[in-house]
Amino acid sequence: MTRAQQIGVIIGLAIVAAFTVLRASDPPLLRQLRDITFDEYQRISPRAFEPTPVRIIDIDEASLKEFGQWPWPRDRLALLVERLSDMGAAAIAFDVLFAEPDRLSPRSVMRDVAGVDPTLLSRLPDNDELFAEAIAGRPVVLGFGLTTEGNFRPPVKAGFAFTGQSPVNAPPRLDAATPVRPQLQINATGLGHISLNPGNPSAVVRKVPLFLTDGEQLYPNLAIEALRVAQGASTYVLAAAPEAPDTLTSVKIGEFIVPVTASGELWLYTSPDVAERYISAGKILAPQGVDPQIAAAIDGSIVFVGTSSAGLQDIRTTALGQNVPGVSMHAQTVEQILTGHFLSRPDWADGMEILAIAVLGTILVALTTFVSPAVALACGLCITALALAASWFAFSSWGLLFDPLAPIIAGSIIHFSATSFRILVIDRERREVRRAFGQYLSPSLLYRIEHTRNAMRLGGDDRELTVMFVDVRGFTELSERLQPAEVVRFLNTLLDALSRHVTANEGTLDKFIGDSIMAFWNAPVDVQDHPAKAVRAALAMRETLASLNASDAFGFGRQYQVGIGIGIHTGLACVGNMGAETRFNYSAVGDAVNVAARIESACKEVGFDILVSETTAGELSHFALLDAGLLGLKGKSSRARLYAVVGGEHVRSSGAFADMQRIHSELVAALRAHSPDSRKMLNIAKLKAVELTAALPQFYSRLGRRADHFRDSPATDDDSTRVGLPRETKLHLEP
Repeated sequence: MTRAQQIGVIIGLAIVAAFTVLRASDPPLLRQLRDITFDEYQRISPRAFEPTPVRIIDIDEASLKEFGQWPWPRDRLALLVERLSDMGAAAIAFDVLFAEPDRLSPRSVMRDVAGVDPTLLSRLPDNDELFAEAIAGRPVVLGFGLTTEGNFRPPVKAGFAFTGQSPVNAPPRLDAATPVRPQLQINATGLGHISLNPGNPSAVVRKVPLFLTDGEQLYPNLAIEALRVAQGASTYVLAAAPEAPDTLTSVKIGEFIVPVTASGELWLYTSPDVAERYISAGKILAPQGVDPQIAAAIDGSIVFVGTSSAGLQDIRTTALGQNVPGVSMHAQTVEQILTGHFLSRPDWADGMEILAIAVLGTILVALTTFVSPAVALACGLCITALALAASWFAFSSWGLLFDPLAPIIAGSIIHFSATSFRILVIDRERREVRRAFGQYLSPSLLYRIEHTRNAMRLGGDDRELTVMFVDVRGFTELSERLQPAEVVRFLNTLLDALSRHVTANEGTLDKFIGDSIMAFWNAPVDVQDHPAKAVRAALAMRETLASLNASDAFGFGRQYQVGIGIGIHTGLACVGNMGAETRFNYSAVGDAVNVAARIESACKEVGFDILVSETTAGELSHFALLDAGLLGLKGKSSRARLYAVVGGEHVRSSGAFADMQRIHSELVAALRAHSPDSRKMLNIAKLKAVELTAALPQFYSRLGRRADHFRDSPATDDDSTRVGLPRETKLHLEP
């Protein structure tokens, strides 16, 4: 090593050391840049909005215009609670403070009038009493805020259990809370704080504290309290770090486990604010009653009551840069838990980033000292790109937050300094670099069948086939709204995208029948494991349709989502060339084809998009299936047991599906036994189902309605046929 090279290494390592110390001190500027970087990641790839059983009852401008300025009299809020409860809301959470008496109560108004008879005054209604009566016995969660005055501590409605040492000092502090009217806090099922950014000067809400503490007691926030009440759970289970006192790692809320920061905060993975979350409060309070579609959306959902009116000043800024109502942040907290899409920054992230600057900086110094400036530049860019790519990959793949900026800034300055020193001081050295590469073509899964002259004849052979039918939901109504050319364009886009998955999984496209697809497997050539390949094609169709809807590929806008039903059956059919001598098609006929078509029609009744027969299900041991019960198929004398396809092998092996199987089995048993817990278990099943697929909650809604129908009427053969469940049990469900 020459003297110039030695000087270059010393200077480079000094710069590396300086940046390592700077990152270890973590000044405010670096923290702000890190937060901005994580915000940009979310803006590039926000959490996709998925339909979940979470709704916001919005006290919006239209509601205020119709019912008057806020605050409303609490007898109107009592009516709101009664209607939401009657519609089957699993929990009703108010992002509203009830610290003062209702000044609009008739008793309060007349109390200020001189000379009023006390006897008359006592007979006047009190709105606070009406509201307290309305929430009693109903799944209502009230909120409280933080204040610097007084010493009020709200009662805690839930219990706490700890794994490890008590982390009671881990969450942010609660010095005092805004009071809640005494009878309201007594009658409420849950109480939670509504503070979203306590003690944080930033206007952007990035993390939500799930708990606050006064040093002796923990206080949950509104969102998780609503989730607890919806499941009928009584206790939060908090996991503490085994070797770090007052440090949290996760929280278990009923059936859901939530990863948290050391202080019990949840990183918000924000999705865009969309109209689908909101239902105007005016539509719930409408004198003419509630629209059935709104009632169906409320049934089994966690409902948050809040305001989007700008004049009420409950507007927050998200990581996406959107200004949204504060109640939306509570709703998104529950959505995130239900769907299982979390962000987290591991405790070891800071140490890893500091080590990365030291190690990568040292490597960069060595490389830039002993190579040419051109190669040094390439190395510097590679290290810079590596930090950014690794950070992005961790975020997009696993929801992990790693700071790329410090390594990028350090790498850029180290590269610039060492390269400049190299150009100015050290003689150039040229080095040739060999690069070997190869291109590999994946083998085509499209089979092209070559027919001999003997094969070009009418007739067919009996073979075991797996037959699939795919049909578009609501196509008749859709075609009435579109011009003929638009219908053709829609069908071409959809059928082209879906049919690709048939051939990609070694299937044979039989025909397109209007808005339907018929396909089969195991002909004209043998296909190994053909039931599994047919189901893989169906799952791929589900994902493709979701992508088409999300990207608005059909041009219908977000207000209309295209749906499909898929029926699959494995059985004996006759397959071959059929038609006339001058015009024929290669097709399949037989009972197996008819059964597959009937199963596809049953998707509407069951409320699920992919159903398979019991014969097909017997070949799908590695797939995630749920028993959909026995259904009567049109034209068949006996009922057939069908199975809902939740997902593939990776879903089958997941813990979420194991939980879903257990909950499903318990729900079926509860329904069969007429258990009073069946309604609560249906709500739990709907909430848990969101984590697996967006189609599953509707499956349980239909199951609940079928069970409710039978529970309210005597069992008859006609009922069992219409409900589509077996006659052998009172609830038409078999294990």
